[in-house]
Amino acid sequence: EWLRMVLDAGSTVGVDGNLHTVNELKTLERRLEEDDIRVVAVENPVDRIWNNQPDPPQGAIVDYPVELAGESDAVKRQRMVKELRWNGALAAVFTVPSSICWLLNIRGADIPRSPVVHAFAILHSSGRVELFTERDKMPSSLMAARGDSLDVRAWDELSDAFAQIRGAVQIDPNTVPFSVEQLLTSSGCKIIERPDPCLLAKAVKNDVEIGSSRSIHLEDGAAMAEFLAWVDENATRGITEIDIVRKLEECRLGTGKLRDTSFDAIAACGPNAAHCHYRVTHASNRRLRAGELLLIDSGGNYEEGTTDITRTVPLGSPTSRHGRYFTTVLKGLMALSRARWPIDTWCSSLDAIARYPLWRLGADYDHGTGHGVGHYLDVHEGPQRLTKLSRTLLKPGMIMSIEPGYYEAGQFGIRIENLAVVKTVDEALSAGNHGMLCFETLTFVPIDRRLVRADLLTDDELAWLDSYHAETVEKIRPLCSPPTQRWLEQACAPIRQAGT
Repeated sequence: EWLRMVLDAGSTVGVDGNLHTVNELKTLERRLEEDDIRVVAVENPVDRIWNNQPDPPQGAIVDYPVELAGESDAVKRQRMVKELRWNGALAAVFTVPSSICWLLNIRGADIPRSPVVHAFAILHSSGRVELFTERDKMPSSLMAARGDSLDVRAWDELSDAFAQIRGAVQIDPNTVPFSVEQLLTSSGCKIIERPDPCLLAKAVKNDVEIGSSRSIHLEDGAAMAEFLAWVDENATRGITEIDIVRKLEECRLGTGKLRDTSFDAIAACGPNAAHCHYRVTHASNRRLRAGELLLIDSGGNYEEGTTDITRTVPLGSPTSRHGRYFTTVLKGLMALSRARWPIDTWCSSLDAIARYPLWRLGADYDHGTGHGVGHYLDVHEGPQRLTKLSRTLLKPGMIMSIEPGYYEAGQFGIRIENLAVVKTVDEALSAGNHGMLCFETLTFVPIDRRLVRADLLTDDELAWLDSYHAETVEKIRPLCSPPTQRWLEQACAPIRQAGT
C-alpha cells in the first residue's frame, strides 16, 4: 500500500529475489500492476557496499539417530520420492531448513534457539540428495555413513546442479525464494508447484517421537515446578524479569538434557504482560511487585523433543478481576483440551471453542489459539495452526499448543498454554460411523489455583482441573527435589478441598 501511495505509474520496484518467496513476488506484482508499477529482481545494493559482512554460520551438522527419529532417512527419502514421482517431477528443491533436517535426520546450530542447518537441498527421483551448505560443517564420519545417498556441495554450485536436471522440478512457491525459481527457469527446467511434502510429513509425529515427547515433557515439567516453587519463595525479594529468565534456564539446564531454549523466554510482570509478545530488555526490565500478575512463556529444545509452556501466577493476593479473567481463559483451555471433533473439521472451528468463554464476556485475544510444534526442531511448525482463518485439518500425531489469553493494556496479561498431541478417539467412545479426533495433553505443570474462581466453573470443569493436578503430581513428583515435592502437593491440592 505504501508503494502504491508514493510511486507514480510506470515506476519500477527492485526486489532481492533471495529474500522473498515466489508467491510473495507474485502477490506484490499483482497488487502493483493495478497502478502500472513494475517489479523486477535485482542484486541487493546493500550487499554491494557491505565489505565486512560476517561469515556464514558454521554450526556443525550432527546425526539425529533413528532411535529418536523413529524412521531412517532412507525411508523418509523414499516416501518423498514417491510423491514427487506421482507429480511427474524428476527432482524437488527444498529450502526450509527444518524440512531438510527432518528429511536427512540431521540437526545443526546455525540459528539460535532452533537446531537446524542453513542449507538448500535437491531430492532426485533416485532418492539421492544434494545438500548445499558450507562443506566444513559436515563431519566426514557422517558423510561416510550416508554413502552415495548424500552429496554435500558448495552454495555456488547450485546453478550447475540445476543445469544437470533434464525434466520437471517440484518447488513450493510459498517457501522457495524467487531467485531459486529464476535459476531453475534459466537452466531450462519445467516448474511444478506443489506444497513442500516434508512439511506435513514431519508435522505428523510417529510413535517413537510421541513417546519421547511424553517423557521429555515430564522432565521439563519438573524443571518448571522447581522454577515456580522458587518464584513463590522469592517474588517479594526484589527480583526482576531478567532474574526470572535466568532462573528458568538454570532450572531447565538442571535436567542435564537441555540443548537450548526453544525461543527467547517471555517474563512479563504487570503492564508488560499486556503485550502478548513482550521480550524483556535492560531498558524495560521490571521488578516484581505485589498485587500484579507474572506471565512466563518459555520452552526447551531437547533431543527427545521440543517444549513450549505458559503459566500466569499472582504476586501476592490477586484481584477479583484477575480471577475472573484467568478462570475464563482456563475455561477455554479446558474446553479445547476436552474437545472431540470429526476428522474433516477445519482448525478454525477448534479455535472458536477456546475463544467462546471469553466471547461471552465480550472479550477476545489478538493471537492464534495454537501452533504446531516440531520434534527437536522449530517451536513454531506448520502447516497446522489454530486460528480463525486456518483451513488445515489436524491429523493424528500432530503436536499443538493450546494457549488462549486475555490482555488489558497498561494493566495485566493472562495466558495459559499446554502442548497436546492429536489422537484418534477410541471407537467405543465414538458414536456412528464418524471418525473422531481429540487431544492428549503432554504438559503437566500446576495451573495456579490462587487465580481460579471455583464459582465460575462447572462440575465437569472442576473435575478436569482436579484430575489434571492429580496426574501432574503423579507424573512429575518423582523428578522433583524434596522441597519442590512439598510445594507441588500444595499447588495441586483439589480445588474443592482447598475451598478456593
